[in-house]
Amino acid sequence: MERYSIREAQDYLPKLIADARHGKTILIMGEDEQGVQLVPVSAPPKSRKAGSARGLVKMTPDFDAPLADFDEYMA
Repeated sequence: MERYSIREAQDYLPKLIADARHGKTILIMGEDEQGVQLVPVSAPPKSRKAGSARGLVKMTPDFDAPLADFDEYMA
């Protein structure tokens, strides 16, 4: 875990971000000993659009029919 003051972090921010992306734990501490931690995040998921899978899913007409494997449970 690496600790930096706010002043140091301002000078080396691109390096600190690169280090965090590679798995290092980076703490940036203020004068009052309150701090933050740099952690990598993945890109947010693409937005979903309602109905975008229309026509891609096919269901057979007997979809709701009982399965033969479960006959003994249905009696």
